[in-house]
Amino acid sequence: MKSKSKLLNNEQFFYPQILLSPILSIFFGSIFIAILAQVSIPIPFSPVPITGQTIGIVIIGTVLGPLNGSMAVIVYIFEGALGLPVFANLSSGIHVLMGPTAGYIWGFIVGAFLMGVLDKIGFTSNFLLSFLSCLIVTTLILVIGTLYLAFFKTGLKLALEMGFYPFLIGDFVKSFISASIILGLKRIR
Repeated sequence: MKSKSKLLNNEQFFYPQILLSPILSIFFGSIFIAILAQVSIPIPFSPVPITGQTIGIVIIGTVLGPLNGSMAVIVYIFEGALGLPVFANLSSGIHVLMGPTAGYIWGFIVGAFLMGVLDKIGFTSNFLLSFLSCLIVTTLILVIGTLYLAFFKTGLKLALEMGFYPFLIGDFVKSFISASIILGLKRIR
């Protein structure tokens, strides 16, 4: 009788908590991205707004790791596809995932994964490495989004003018902010 009680106390009651933690982390990660998506500045000559999403992507990738970070982005995309207003400017729906900004959104999956990998191999251990990692990831998201925009609507020259060049300075600023947040989070862990 004593060994059965010990088994129940040590394994069965803790196992669901272990299973629940990544699920909650992924869900809250998707909500974090959705909140930062609402920090949105429209650009008059572009269908792509400046948003806080990429800050969320690099932070989630770093905090949750490559797989759970990517899963948080997939959940975020799924939430938007279901009609929850999680994309920039409280937009949602399948049309957003096929419209001119879709390449950036789909690129978030790759970005979160890559940021998680860069963190795992130590590329967020100091400010300079963290900044460069964030800059690489945000630029990769820009490249993916711009290539999709070129295919979707405009051709490469116009896509670069509407969806790449105007965002480069913002990438530096967001990478600086993200690197600062990442290092602050690492200090309190």
